[in-house]
Amino acid sequence: MRTIDTDTLRIRTPEGVTFSLPLAGPVRRCLAMLLDMFCISVIMTSIGYLVRSLNLVGADLAGAIYLLFFFVVATGYGIALEWRWRGQTVGKRVMQLRVMDAEGLRLRPPQIILRNLLRPVDSLPALYLLGGAVMFFNRRRQRLGDLAAGTVVIVETHLEEPDFGRIAPNKFNSLAAYPHLAARLRMRVPADVIAVTFEALLRRDQFEPGARLALYADLASQFRAEAEFPVAATEDLSDEQYLRNVLAVIASQRRQR
Repeated sequence: MRTIDTDTLRIRTPEGVTFSLPLAGPVRRCLAMLLDMFCISVIMTSIGYLVRSLNLVGADLAGAIYLLFFFVVATGYGIALEWRWRGQTVGKRVMQLRVMDAEGLRLRPPQIILRNLLRPVDSLPALYLLGGAVMFFNRRRQRLGDLAAGTVVIVETHLEEPDFGRIAPNKFNSLAAYPHLAARLRMRVPADVIAVTFEALLRRDQFEPGARLALYADLASQFRAEAEFPVAATEDLSDEQYLRNVLAVIASQRRQR
């Protein structure tokens, strides 16, 4: 279940965990878009220079090739980076924004592709007037691409460091032997996912056993998707113990910074 005010998206999981995410406003999203447009222009300038320097085709054909590359780069830029960086482009990283599923689920490739393919529609008739108008009248601040893809853009917040000692592993942490994988998790896993995992482990006794197992399995799959530890280090761990060990190694990485 989700509830929405003008600034915050609140998502309550079926297992009873509620978390709030600040929605990105039009000004911040516009600044991120301008940064991305600058990156695209740099790429296209380089391609244009290369096409002209080769001097293998006529001016008309060179122009057609340039337009084709512009469409591919302008569309592929957002798709490739939002997939690789889990909902972020260069502009979104600088402005601390992230695209996510509107229901709090994992962002899927079809969603990323659809929201980027509809970007030209949002830009009509010019300067993203249509997309901006739709955002203005939408409580979740979604442009047309977001509405079609079921996505929202949030502001990444810097959460206070949780007291990971409260959920420390109750036995030897087999994941501690792989600091490079722990560092990868620290860099890739969003702070809100870590916060939800921490809260879910603290409140384990408030969940029905079946709901608890389902929640921990879903959370564990998100961490495993970012860094797969060797089978020997995880084969004897339940999803709950795996999550406790993962948060412990992330905390250890943060203390070493």
